[in-house]
Amino acid sequence: MKEVLSGNEAIARGAYEAGVMVVSSYPGTPSTEITQHVAEYEQIYSEWSTNEKVSLEVAIGSSLAGKRAMTCMKHVGLNVAADPLMTVSYTGVNAGLVIVVADDPNMFSSQNEQDSRHYARFAKIPMLEPADSQEAKDFIARGLELSEKFSTPVLVRSCTRLSHSKSVVQIKPRHTPPIFEPENDIKKWVMVPANARQRHKFVEKRLEKIARCADEGKVCMNPVEMNSEEIGIVCAGVTYQYVKEALPEASVLKLEMVWPLPMEKIKRFAEKVDKLYVVEELDPFLETELKAAGVEVQPLERDICGELSTDRVKELFGTESPEPAFDPGVLPARPPNMCPGCSHRGVFYAISKLKLFAAGDIGCYTLGLLPPLNAINSTVCMGASIPMAHGMDRATEGELAKKSVAVIGDSTFFHTGLPGLLNSVYNSGCSTVVILDNRITGMTGHQQNPGSGCNIKGEPAPQVNFPALLKAMGVNNIRTVDPFNVEDCLDALKEETAKDEVSVILTNRPCIFADRSVMKPPFYVDEDNCCGCTACTRLGCPAILWKKDEKKAFIDETLCTGCELCSNVCRFDAIHQRES
Repeated sequence: MKEVLSGNEAIARGAYEAGVMVVSSYPGTPSTEITQHVAEYEQIYSEWSTNEKVSLEVAIGSSLAGKRAMTCMKHVGLNVAADPLMTVSYTGVNAGLVIVVADDPNMFSSQNEQDSRHYARFAKIPMLEPADSQEAKDFIARGLELSEKFSTPVLVRSCTRLSHSKSVVQIKPRHTPPIFEPENDIKKWVMVPANARQRHKFVEKRLEKIARCADEGKVCMNPVEMNSEEIGIVCAGVTYQYVKEALPEASVLKLEMVWPLPMEKIKRFAEKVDKLYVVEELDPFLETELKAAGVEVQPLERDICGELSTDRVKELFGTESPEPAFDPGVLPARPPNMCPGCSHRGVFYAISKLKLFAAGDIGCYTLGLLPPLNAINSTVCMGASIPMAHGMDRATEGELAKKSVAVIGDSTFFHTGLPGLLNSVYNSGCSTVVILDNRITGMTGHQQNPGSGCNIKGEPAPQVNFPALLKAMGVNNIRTVDPFNVEDCLDALKEETAKDEVSVILTNRPCIFADRSVMKPPFYVDEDNCCGCTACTRLGCPAILWKKDEKKAFIDETLCTGCELCSNVCRFDAIHQRES
């Protein structure tokens, strides 16, 4: 049977068919839907972990216990998981272990554009790179077999275009994997220096062995498609699709394994063509390796920033694109914005009004940086807000702590915010932390977290009690505010930033899209009372519009969720709620 699946759906299907028993992940676009789809298979235990390091460690534990495991993350998540990644390369695995990492060329939803292929070389483990949904499914099974054959974790690299595009996939039944008894091998699994020195030698020999097998076609086909001998292309992943469409006459060596490289096979291919090119996205990873091995590679004036496409490959080779079959026209701009009824807006309005410096974090609340709120001043990585606010505090002997806050969401706080706050308390800081608790991981599509009260399958789960947790961490100043009550937010920010010790302000409204029961009848503007002061439009709510000619506000009632925030900031009794 065949189905049309996205790359992420196919990877989930691949885990099911390959007999994977445990999948543990932290959501991150473009990888999130893999684990969401895995959760639909009852035969696989799946969970949302608190961060990528934890999720990989859970998967390692499953492997040690003798059950095939997979963990999925976006490229920056692999940074968080780098610590166990580097050492599980040494320990090796028991049952198969696959780590799916999804890169985001062009940064559609990421803070950087790193190329995860470097991690395969860094950790000295193999990396597979599928080119379509069929390969995305098949490479999970292949990665697990490779993992068990060589006792190595295996990286499978996706990217936004593969994860979110769809193609035909051959569906198969679930496979019964090999049986592995739980391992208790101290020399293998306990990485004290004496054992690690021996395992390092194992890692080096393993990599050489995998490379030889790759050259001989024993672990991956790395197929060659010979056409014209004038041009030969080395490529992998989705760039293969671009090359095939842009340069149908070229000969192609398609790498299924991008580390270690089948260098002897590449050299043989290079000898068969007049000019050899490497077409790849982001860093010149393959090109650098080929040149270092003495392979002559023709230069391409390629920008290493952003993603490739068929048209961009044609431009690289001076090939003209045919006239488009139709004029797609100009699509209306859709700038990012916080949703109507977002529970974060009132806090950002108050931060902006008080002109506080806000050390931000990763999540949908990063959109608080946009005008008219302009309420985020820095964003670096997951969990960075609290340590950065502490750093500003200590660097200025408390002076900047009175003029700044750290802003972090609940899921990000569980991810890597906890150690930062504990550090601030332990080191006698006096920064103010705002935890935007909407009880869900909003940015990636509303995944459950330890504050949600349910697990990935929607089953009841222990719910974190924030005040009790913060008190146990030594925070003496804990204050909960309604983020739609601007006056309360202003008072809380003024009073807590004035204190000489760490304070935490908690918000208590759910995400409007995670809990639709909080929606109320919409509000409207009484034009007789509206004086055009623009206080409501400065909230930046997409439901509040401005009648330029009449100089009055207008509420789109089809967007309004009835959050009351606009009526709370109106001083002229001009905004009222419809009756239900």
